[in-house]
Amino acid sequence: MNKNKLDRRKFLKMAGILTLASTIPVLKIYSKQEEKTNDLVSKQGKSLTLKRNKIKLDEQWDVIVVGGGPSGCAAAIAAAREGAKTLLIEGMGCLGGMGTSGLVPAWTPFSDGKNMVYRGIAEKVFNESKKGVPHEPKGKMDWVAINSEWLKLVYDRMVSESGAKVLFFSHLASVEMKNENEIDAIIISNKAGLTAYRAKVYVDCTGDGDLAAWAGASFTKGNAKGVSMPSTHCFQIVNINVDPKYPGSIYELYAGNKSSPIWDMVTSGRYPAIKDGHLCINFIGPNAVGLNAGHLFDVDSTNPRSLSDAMSHGREMANQFLAGFKEFRPKMFSDSFLVNTGQLMGIRESRIIESDYKLTLKDWMARATFPDEIGRNNYYIDIHNSMEEIDKVIKEKSFENLGRPEPYKKGESHGIPYRCLTPKGLKNVLVAGRCISTEQIVQGSTRIQPACLVTGEAAGMAAAHAFQHHKNDVHLVDVGFLRKRLKEEGQFFI
Repeated sequence: MNKNKLDRRKFLKMAGILTLASTIPVLKIYSKQEEKTNDLVSKQGKSLTLKRNKIKLDEQWDVIVVGGGPSGCAAAIAAAREGAKTLLIEGMGCLGGMGTSGLVPAWTPFSDGKNMVYRGIAEKVFNESKKGVPHEPKGKMDWVAINSEWLKLVYDRMVSESGAKVLFFSHLASVEMKNENEIDAIIISNKAGLTAYRAKVYVDCTGDGDLAAWAGASFTKGNAKGVSMPSTHCFQIVNINVDPKYPGSIYELYAGNKSSPIWDMVTSGRYPAIKDGHLCINFIGPNAVGLNAGHLFDVDSTNPRSLSDAMSHGREMANQFLAGFKEFRPKMFSDSFLVNTGQLMGIRESRIIESDYKLTLKDWMARATFPDEIGRNNYYIDIHNSMEEIDKVIKEKSFENLGRPEPYKKGESHGIPYRCLTPKGLKNVLVAGRCISTEQIVQGSTRIQPACLVTGEAAGMAAAHAFQHHKNDVHLVDVGFLRKRLKEEGQFFI
């Protein structure tokens, strides 16, 4: 058993640094595992009891979705489309998560090399997003660039048109339980102070599984040593000297090219923030590129100090990349400048919530099909190099020999079971996005934005069905009916 796994009863028993008073009994939200790393919390174990004993309660909602990234947007759209009165709560000032605030420069492939795999809401978002990158070929389905400002508008429009309501600049602060297995309300912090929100069913699209974990769901975090994949702080550079109609010259910058300047930056010693050769680059507009480049190691996105430090280090790294490009590719970058760094850190991995089924490497290798699958996925197992693998990567100028499973062939994919979205022991909670229930290695495949859109749509639809037909119990959802409705809305599965 993974020693980093916490069962829900132990989590609740160990929890408790800060208490939050309300009309409902408090829930203590920090696990013992998190206490060890969270040095923003008093190491003496002190606590403060808030004197306020009543806060405003908003209980008009059928479904509340927490987190407005791809999975959260899809969940809110799907729930509202099914007739649920739906609220989407987002901490930033826009929707879209890593594709917008995080500045990820391109979609991972939407096809299996032959046909579109991620359909339904995912396909609709993708097709609308392509209108913001007219330099991309119309029929292109794989590694299509993202115009982050346009994508914000795409999500705004689609969520608004669904009838779901959005609350920006609002953060989950606590989870209040009706009993051990059911959420009564959540506490949200924003400019109005603390407000309790109550719904019949909740969908956790926080990425880190905050809502489910704070409600007591079991989870794993990292590998057997507690180490998660490195993070990346994406950024944008403009005024480069390349015509996007003839983009061939920027592709030689990719780390897969042994003559890429990234290897000169790493070995020169003049750019210490750049530890290895991770570098992906895409045209996002005329003379403008987005970069998914560099690794930040040992970032814990559930630890505010760790995440804060990573953001500062990421900005330093982005500026070092620009300086390195100017040194080693002056013709292309001499007049360029850094125009933006992500408002979100590119977290690849944190909590993985334990649900009724865990998608395994054996399933992935077998291209498994499931009777309750709600979508398909065909992305390769994209596990980024660890600190221990850096020397090998630099020596070989390659990421090819790190022992990862072979990618799928054209036309191949695997199913994603509905049971991966239903946390064990929680009645009225679903999860979607990168925290769904998988083995750690498989999460390297399912964490991508297209798959998050697919699981989000299924979770949102299931949340509506749970309150409409099954007394808010997500484990009792009629999967046959769910799959029928998903098919009617264009989703692909077997």
